[in-house]
Amino acid sequence: MRVLTFTTLYPNAVQPRHGIFVEHRIRQLVLSGQATVRVIAPVPWLPGAWPILGRHAVLAHVQRRELRDGIEIRHPRFLAIPKLTSWLNPLTMAFGALPEIRRLRDESGDFDVIDTHFLFPDAAAAMLLGMWLGKPVVATARGTDANVFPGYRVPRAWIKWLARRVAALVTVSVSLREELLRLGIAPESVSVLRNGVDLELFHPHERHAARRALRLRGPTLLSVGHLLEDKGHHLAIEALTELPDVELVIVGDGPQRLRLEAAARRYGVSQRVRWTGTLPQLELARYYSAADATVLASRLEGMPNVVLESLACGTPVIATAVGGIPEIVNTPQAGILIERRESGAIAAAYRALMRSPPAASAVRQHAELFGWGPTTARLLALFHSVLERAPAAQPWG
Repeated sequence: MRVLTFTTLYPNAVQPRHGIFVEHRIRQLVLSGQATVRVIAPVPWLPGAWPILGRHAVLAHVQRRELRDGIEIRHPRFLAIPKLTSWLNPLTMAFGALPEIRRLRDESGDFDVIDTHFLFPDAAAAMLLGMWLGKPVVATARGTDANVFPGYRVPRAWIKWLARRVAALVTVSVSLREELLRLGIAPESVSVLRNGVDLELFHPHERHAARRALRLRGPTLLSVGHLLEDKGHHLAIEALTELPDVELVIVGDGPQRLRLEAAARRYGVSQRVRWTGTLPQLELARYYSAADATVLASRLEGMPNVVLESLACGTPVIATAVGGIPEIVNTPQAGILIERRESGAIAAAYRALMRSPPAASAVRQHAELFGWGPTTARLLALFHSVLERAPAAQPWG
């Protein structure tokens, strides 16, 4: 089976963690030996890496072609002006990618199915391409695209449009499926294929050795993710005011860094907060293993990798009961869900967890229920089903 993955959510040399959850799924698909995959990952066109462009300037350095773990990735450019062209982004993205896809077919052969991630604008653009090229499209909803974007008129219209035309719709959690059903999308057209976790990459390291290597002195909480308000790092920082012996390690980068540092100073806990920036996954696994618990105080989530990775390393989580998180943290061995997104709730959950902490082996055993094997098998079966029932579509041009 020959798969073309189309998404803006894919790592590249200058953004190695961007969309890594999509790369994980694609890598497992390739490792199955039953599919070949090439990736089209469009990037907004920029005139240069101008400082005025802020955090987006880095996109000017993304190479046109890359090879990651033996998978070919191409990065065509498309016109996107924030707040001006968002309603047209599916069209500009599709037009920008079409010549590159045609070159790819000429150079390395055709493909059977388009696998796309994030409903707007990515999947909408992929659906246009599928119609133009006569290929079936399988679209995966991953979070904000299903639980936030439908609240806006233009994205909602595009999402409803593509939902009537794709060969299959996938969500990474039951909660996201329910969000799509609220839009009137037929239940039989939406499948749940959760994220998995790489159980070889993320595994328990010997805790005391990991703590020594990372120079962690006392009880430690870990908060992992982009430095955005929605991720709740500020709540983990504030929780330290009720946990005087606890240190906090924050892993990630983002636009809230200065504001979060200011909050740590305001609460008088700066000396107990460590900022690592973005980490390679091998080092991240060591931090998971060394921590007493991982905190994810998100406002919204799909099926967060942070939770799965922490559990795979034997470390329980304290997390808000949003999105697909309750589908993972559904046993005491996995940790504690907090109903209130507040620092006090985090502190109380930490104290409760530490009164009777689960054994790392029990946490890991629970994580093994979420390996990639079943998800990959079901994804392959879905692709085969789509190809078996797909009519002999004719490209538009």
